[in-house]
Amino acid sequence: MTELRFDGKVVVVTGAGRGIGRSHALLLAAKGAAVVVADNGASIDGTAWRTGPADAVAAEIAQSGGSAVVCSASGADEDGAKSIVDTAVDAFGRIDAVINNAGVHDPGLFETLSVERFRAMLDVHFFGTLFLSRAAWPHLRNAGHGRIVNTVSEAMLGGIPELTSYGAAKGAVLGLTRNLATEGVTHGIGVNALAPRAYTRMSASQAKQLAEQFALSEDAMAEINAGMPPELCSPAAAFLAHESCPLNGEVLMAGMGGVSRLAVVRTQGIWKSPLTAEDIADNLDQIMNVNDAYTTEATRSVL
Repeated sequence: MTELRFDGKVVVVTGAGRGIGRSHALLLAAKGAAVVVADNGASIDGTAWRTGPADAVAAEIAQSGGSAVVCSASGADEDGAKSIVDTAVDAFGRIDAVINNAGVHDPGLFETLSVERFRAMLDVHFFGTLFLSRAAWPHLRNAGHGRIVNTVSEAMLGGIPELTSYGAAKGAVLGLTRNLATEGVTHGIGVNALAPRAYTRMSASQAKQLAEQFALSEDAMAEINAGMPPELCSPAAAFLAHESCPLNGEVLMAGMGGVSRLAVVRTQGIWKSPLTAEDIADNLDQIMNVNDAYTTEATRSVL
């Protein structure tokens, strides 16, 4: 098995001061990458900032013999995103991959969430991903290669209470990922997404609700959480960020020691002309049957 190394490569990781982003940064540095540890130290709802976590991660990388620099700008701001990319180019002379990992979490019932709280989710998750990808794009395009790894969530598919704002923002990131992959392939740029399963500050804030939803005891929930350390998500991020990764427009769900493809599928459905509402009602089982479904591809492989 050939080790996937990043010697001579430069990778930007946002939200790299804690949790999943920290694990990404440490693994990439251990594999030889020069890492931009981008993190403004925000609280989980994005309201309080401090720079300490990013500095600690960069120091940990340096102590292990790796190379890292810190940028405390916010990627949710267009100028901030540009400064993150400028930090990479100024410090290391290039940029090879971007991992858009930064996020915030502010759950609430749909009827209690203000428009401002929905916009806050979009600002960080969607626009943060957009701005950093746009800032890095000319460098990757001019180099003729590169990888962008965005972070989505199972929450975008529903099934978890109080996440209409968060899940909708992650759904927007999925749409951006798929369509950017379509354009990037002509420039040798692969764009994919990671849906991590990990116990972090964000998931901890909803542990009680999830335990109640699935009728789990505190001990059972604690056991599940213990099996979800962030570092189990990072191998998938490293694979997607590596130049040898052939995937494009795909989502890998990773964590708890496993990895799988998360895909949009299309069923065989029915075909009839003219088609009536009654035809749909009468053939609903066939329309919804996924046994012979097939995936919808964003584009061809980047390699």
